[in-house]
Amino acid sequence: MPSHGFSPVTRLRYLADRARRIDVGSVIERAKEASAQHGKSLPLVVADMLFQAGVKNVGFQDYIDYDFAILTPAERATYMTHPVSNQISQKYDHPDYRGLFQDKVAFDRRFSEFLRRDWMVVEADNADELQAFTERLGTIVTKEPVGQAGTGVHRYHAADVEDWGAFHRGLLERGEILVEEVIRQHDDLAAVCPGTVNTTRVTAFFDGEKTHILAMAQKFGRGAVSDQMTFGGFYTMLDDEGHAVGAGYDSHGHVHERHPDSGVRIADFQLPMIDEVKAFVDQVARVVPQVQYVGWDIVVGPDGPVLVEGNWGAGVYENKPSVTGIRTGHKPRYRAAIGF
Repeated sequence: MPSHGFSPVTRLRYLADRARRIDVGSVIERAKEASAQHGKSLPLVVADMLFQAGVKNVGFQDYIDYDFAILTPAERATYMTHPVSNQISQKYDHPDYRGLFQDKVAFDRRFSEFLRRDWMVVEADNADELQAFTERLGTIVTKEPVGQAGTGVHRYHAADVEDWGAFHRGLLERGEILVEEVIRQHDDLAAVCPGTVNTTRVTAFFDGEKTHILAMAQKFGRGAVSDQMTFGGFYTMLDDEGHAVGAGYDSHGHVHERHPDSGVRIADFQLPMIDEVKAFVDQVARVVPQVQYVGWDIVVGPDGPVLVEGNWGAGVYENKPSVTGIRTGHKPRYRAAIGF
């Protein structure tokens, strides 16, 4: 694709917003973390973090997560960062269509053929339908229509419900109006963590003709309803063939050579049905072509990929050098596909 730079107005607005919201104490704490881990001078780390944020489009958490304190300038330049990802989203995800991804009910309606699970919406007069739905499935997952990082997601068992009228009212009052069947995952995923549906994040860009897979990460949970870090989850990057490139890690300094509960070695993980996953991403990327840059959350089930959700603010998943030994990131792939 031809090169297309980002709007300087968007960049300035982003910097101004960051400057207004900067938490100096948080920056210092992050700098202390990097200084202690990598044996770097604290004042130099603080100065470097501020320079990278203001000039090089590197978020403070990016600096920590991707071990920028030990990378050379050339190595740093290969890493995708959240500020750059945000600029891509603002440019290539049309505002008129973002709501289809922000509202989980609207998303399920538009992408229903790719969900491959039953779902319903709680309304004022459908308590009996909710009861029948839940009793038939045994366990359900409820979601608030708007939420991120796993917030607003809950799991309920029919056997635990004593008063269905009260249960129905409670869901309405708490805004948990989207109710879904629990996804059944492939045995290879369940072997790592059977208590959580473990999702694969595939970040992709649709250029109007071709879908470009930019990065893939495998997330693993700890038995909770979600595999997000707020629930104790972590991730490992996958190569183009769907194989883990190293141990798992999160944004809280935890490294997992093996899954803490199952003992499975993370670096040995191979995502099943990788070719089917790539073809599936190409299919879903074409449903709303006006939203070109998306982080797709997918679960590989026994019979193939299942769509969980799409994130128009795709976020960033990258290699962590101190864990994987890989000192380069995915930014060249983004540049080649998007042209910036």
